[in-house]
Amino acid sequence: MSKTKRIIISGGGTGGHIFPAIAIANAVKEQMPDVEIRFVGANGRMEMQRIPEAGFQIEGLDMYGLQRKLTPKNVIENIKLPFRLRKSIRRAKQIIRDFQPDAVVGVGGYASYPTLRAAISLKIPTLIQEQNSYPGIANRLLAGKINKICTAYDNMAQFFPAEKTVKTGNPVRKDIVDLQHDRTAAYRFFELDSNKKTVAVIGGSLGSLTINESVAAFCKELKDKDIQLIWQTGEYYYKTSPNEYKEIQGVRIFPFISRMDLLYTAADVIVSRAGALSISELCIVGKPCILIPSPNVSEDHQTKNASVLSHAGAAVLIADSQAKEKLKNAVLELINNEKQCKEMSVNLKKLALPNAAKAIANEVAGLMSEPRFSQV
Repeated sequence: MSKTKRIIISGGGTGGHIFPAIAIANAVKEQMPDVEIRFVGANGRMEMQRIPEAGFQIEGLDMYGLQRKLTPKNVIENIKLPFRLRKSIRRAKQIIRDFQPDAVVGVGGYASYPTLRAAISLKIPTLIQEQNSYPGIANRLLAGKINKICTAYDNMAQFFPAEKTVKTGNPVRKDIVDLQHDRTAAYRFFELDSNKKTVAVIGGSLGSLTINESVAAFCKELKDKDIQLIWQTGEYYYKTSPNEYKEIQGVRIFPFISRMDLLYTAADVIVSRAGALSISELCIVGKPCILIPSPNVSEDHQTKNASVLSHAGAAVLIADSQAKEKLKNAVLELINNEKQCKEMSVNLKKLALPNAAKAIANEVAGLMSEPRFSQV
């Protein structure tokens, strides 16, 4: 009788890592219903809540990333980081020994690097899913020892060994890949007027102060222009934003939106950060978009992601430093330009890779079918 296959999926920190990880897990389960999946995340991060909500077990590491803003406290945290990393690798090794996985998948985030390091040292087959057009330093360091690398963009040979690399795209939730486009249900869910155009603002799962402040500067004016607004602010800004914004007719403000399928269906134009997951979803749904890359990410990868779409005529790109000045006019110009919206939608869909989760699951299955190492 064959042994039940097991995999570990590690990473998180933001929705941009968590939701692709869940999509991979679900795609693997579709192929192999009996597979056992265990997640490894970072204690105190949102994956410790979101993964169990999706029906999977998760173990936590006491791991965090390099602090780039050099306050006295952060300098001390950076000094402690190598010791925290060693501790996390030891803990990850123990999790791997206990769970006995046939493969380990890293999706990015604080827990991904120590878990992959542990798996490599224990001779477990490994796969990384690189979401961005410019990889982070952790994945570049690991690339030589990883068995398979799944990417979302072309021209990645400058970063990764070509023989290990396959372009799959970024995995997207099934409800977005199979979007129903039922605008009546979407308008009802958000309590919107079906006769008015709608702008959706999503600053990432944690919210964006720049985007929130930029939208706050003109959201009151939208009512007079017959434009509605769905505004995901993030938890912190939602708690601290003035109540007057929440009472504006045609403005719907949320700390977090779980029904992104309905948001995409309702929206005529989307304002978003340029995280890899957001871009992959926008390409699949084909909604005209304005991208404001976050400057607070490693390697400035959001600007590089957004530039790919901008150069393809698939998005309007506004620098974070110019958002307060330019966002209002960009929104009004785009939502009122039907020709540009149609062209942008076509160009977005040309870049879409809707079967990414299934393609990555195939690669994971390939690793799991190889002979199991016994040195764990």
